Amino acid sequence: MFASASRSSARVLGAVRLVFRGVRTNAADNQAAAASAAAQAEAARKDMPPKDMRPLYLDAQATTPLDPRVLDKMLPYLVSMYGNPHSRTHAYGWESEAAVEHARKQVADLIGADPKEIIFTSGATESNNIAVKGVARFYKSKKKHVITTQTEHKCVLDSCRALEAEDFDITYLPVQKNGLIDLKELETAIRPDTVLLSVMFVNNEIGVRQPVEDIGKICRAKKVFFHTDAAQAVGKIPVDVNAMNIDLMSISGHKIYGPKGVGALYVRRRPRVRVEAPQSGGGQERGMRSGTVPTPLVVGLGAACELAGKEMEYDSKRITELSNRLVNRIMAECPQVVRNGDPEHMYPGCVNLSFAYVEGESLLMALKDVALSSGSACTSASLEPSYVLRAIGADEDLAHSSIRFGIGRFTTEAEIDYTAEKCIQHVKRLREMSPLWEMVQEGVDLKSIKWTQH
Repeated sequence: MFASASRSSARVLGAVRLVFRGVRTNAADNQAAAASAAAQAEAARKDMPPKDMRPLYLDAQATTPLDPRVLDKMLPYLVSMYGNPHSRTHAYGWESEAAVEHARKQVADLIGADPKEIIFTSGATESNNIAVKGVARFYKSKKKHVITTQTEHKCVLDSCRALEAEDFDITYLPVQKNGLIDLKELETAIRPDTVLLSVMFVNNEIGVRQPVEDIGKICRAKKVFFHTDAAQAVGKIPVDVNAMNIDLMSISGHKIYGPKGVGALYVRRRPRVRVEAPQSGGGQERGMRSGTVPTPLVVGLGAACELAGKEMEYDSKRITELSNRLVNRIMAECPQVVRNGDPEHMYPGCVNLSFAYVEGESLLMALKDVALSSGSACTSASLEPSYVLRAIGADEDLAHSSIRFGIGRFTTEAEIDYTAEKCIQHVKRLREMSPLWEMVQEGVDLKSIKWTQH
């Protein structure tokens, strides 16, 4: 008996040694593969800066860094508390479920909602898709008209185009020169068969803040569901879904110093909003978003929301000061610089400037030691001028010359001063190379010139 036990132990130990030998081999292979991939990436991008010379980060509308305090909250659920929150038969599942429900409350508290009204998603893009398509499809037998604006995020516009292919009627409201919608025009556009209005809270390119409170009142009076993409607003400015009469609202984790790959959708329960689920599965998240909820990411989103609520007043004051410092410094030294969007109704952390007679891409390349953007990260791969700037009536040359500065929680005064100084320096240098700038200096009205092709 003891001999057979010892033989069994020997076999187990042998198997363990083989496994560990395989793990070591796999680890070595993985390290080699990672090194090879890194080398290929570096070879593909010759313009990558040296490893010890990372640029300053001023692109907070594209994404924000993970707050270390958020990471601290996430780590236990990545390593030791790894249970599936939908497992109901053991402690691993129970502790994960408790963490998810706590995060749900943290998100709800930030926007004045009930925790049961928070649906976890993979991000604002998925939230927007569920809200726009889900509401329209659920009520399609009664109402088939949806209203949105020309300056919405691409995922909302594309969702509306998908609905057009399903015989929905879509109205794309224009915006005024300052980026705000005309409330009278909105009221006129609402019809008896209008089911949904979707308007972005704060625009991701020009920072304009729409009059959400007034829009909510109009929608409630007309019995139209009101959805707002608040990815750039939640955690940065006060939001109360009840006071603002918001029925559905999209939230993104990585825009508020939380992790990427997680977001939320607020769906009102009273009066109840019904949504057709876009995907089939286990019926998690009130049946609206099937799939295992990623506990570590959700915990990170909840922690980020709680921090944003506590630090909103301080962050807002500081970001406003930094924003004014940047704009005033650049405009004092550089003539013919235009700030896009309404100067009052805007989020100060998003500064979109157009530099006349300077190509935006040239300025971005000159400012390669500062991480900036010439528009939305979702559409900036295109060399076409921003559709948002075109919608506000910006001249094509000014639309091509725009740069977006994104100021965040961790931006410093020194970074702002350095960016302003370099920006002024390169704008002056690029203008000196421009024959158009020379003509303007000589008093020539460029709009009066009839250009011909050769």
